[in-house]
Amino acid sequence: MPLFAVVLARKEPQPTQVLAGEYNLASFSFFQKKGAQEFMTMFACTVIERTARGMRQSVDENNTVIHAKVRMDGLGCCVITDKAYPQRVAFALVEKAFSKFTETVPQSEWAGARKKVAFSGAKELFEEYQDPQKADPILKVEKELDETKEILHQTMQSLLERGEKLDDLVAQSEMLSTSSKKFFKAAKKTNTCCALQ
Repeated sequence: MPLFAVVLARKEPQPTQVLAGEYNLASFSFFQKKGAQEFMTMFACTVIERTARGMRQSVDENNTVIHAKVRMDGLGCCVITDKAYPQRVAFALVEKAFSKFTETVPQSEWAGARKKVAFSGAKELFEEYQDPQKADPILKVEKELDETKEILHQTMQSLLERGEKLDDLVAQSEMLSTSSKKFFKAAKKTNTCCALQ
């Protein structure tokens, strides 16, 4: 799930001006790096230009997705990722980039800027969000839940003796009432979470 670029730009006056950016060019050969960075910058500026103030959008381009948002004051941020990178995490990065940028760079400095401005926070954010599971606590919890569910499933299968099925255990159990056994059968038929396979 690579993160390829984070670009902050001023939308207006035209043309869009890149204010700060950070790029991951490791997957490109030495001779392709400059061209790849120029294309990413061009795509970022184009998407920011075509995003209305106060709006956000995600644009698919080949195997990448360009996530962009433009604030009401004309400051835009674009995050370029592969398709596997979670959209929610990409827009969380956009919001964090806005926050860090506006904390360190006053609007008077970037509003009419004709060149990049000094902003060291882009590199820190870029490194922090390279692995979305480390950057996003929700993804981390989801991964842990999936692992726990897998362990529980394996444990339940190992508890059953060879050739024994959960259906047989339920039918033979004296601890379950008739209504509980009927509920289990009905749940299994409707494929709800009560049925274990």
